[in-house]
Amino acid sequence: MKVFVTGVGGQLGHDVINELYKRGYEGIGSDVAAAYSGVADGSAVVSAPYISLDITDEEAVDKAITEVNPDVVIHCAAWTAVDMAEDDDKVELVRRVNAGGTQNIANSCKKLDCKMIYISTDYVFDGQGTEPWKPDCKDYKPMNVYGQTKLEGELAVSKTMDKYFIVRIAWVFGLNGKNFIKTMLNVGKTHDTVRVVNDQIGTPTYTYDLARLLVDMAETEKYGYYHATNEGDYISWYDFTKEIYRQAGCSANVIPVTTEEYGLSKAARPFNSRLDKSKLAENGFKPLPTWQDAVKRYLKEIEV
Repeated sequence: MKVFVTGVGGQLGHDVINELYKRGYEGIGSDVAAAYSGVADGSAVVSAPYISLDITDEEAVDKAITEVNPDVVIHCAAWTAVDMAEDDDKVELVRRVNAGGTQNIANSCKKLDCKMIYISTDYVFDGQGTEPWKPDCKDYKPMNVYGQTKLEGELAVSKTMDKYFIVRIAWVFGLNGKNFIKTMLNVGKTHDTVRVVNDQIGTPTYTYDLARLLVDMAETEKYGYYHATNEGDYISWYDFTKEIYRQAGCSANVIPVTTEEYGLSKAARPFNSRLDKSKLAENGFKPLPTWQDAVKRYLKEIEV
């Protein structure tokens, strides 16, 4: 199986390339950077085919994907700076990346009749209520620019293609980049007390575990919408932080606060990020391990 992966400079794309390499598949990575550092096999960095690509350039996308002629495209590239997306001078750029770039990729996949896996987000919903969102729910009401443009990407895929997987995730952490766990560990080293919101509820997603699932999906034709985060009880960011500090042996005192009390965010954040993942098992996919187990393995990886 030959797989073209966008966004390999990010947390998820990096792990997807690694997973493909481990299984003996041919993985070709792309990102906007001129060069890519390669994939790790546990002891060394192994050279991986890489194409520098701006996904907003329709001609460049079509040329790159047509030349590779993959069986599957796993589209991890996206604008993910949620607050910055709200800036007036960034909105159209965010839309060109998340919606336009995705449309360009979907067009090429359609032409080549290859599969496409698009990574989306809980932010396509309005984040209200307490019921977990079902993967086939179409009650879209994005509450910020990031969510709206990711929804536009979803629609670009679903309206263009038949052979697609749309996989919504939330609260992502991985080795290759910034994330909540790294931020909280750094804050815990410099502050005796840490304030964390306790009224936004969801479950985390470890990119190492998600990458395995995405490659599992690529091996099948069980197309459609899915939700994929780590298993375990739904939690708040406060609960998440408490467990991170417990496992890391951090003594900082964690204080729960409401979103309103916390302030600071330019973009509205969802209170309800509960994603119903039951469709994974129903379609024969192995669910991700618990988020507590994922945190344990992740902290070991980053040598905490």
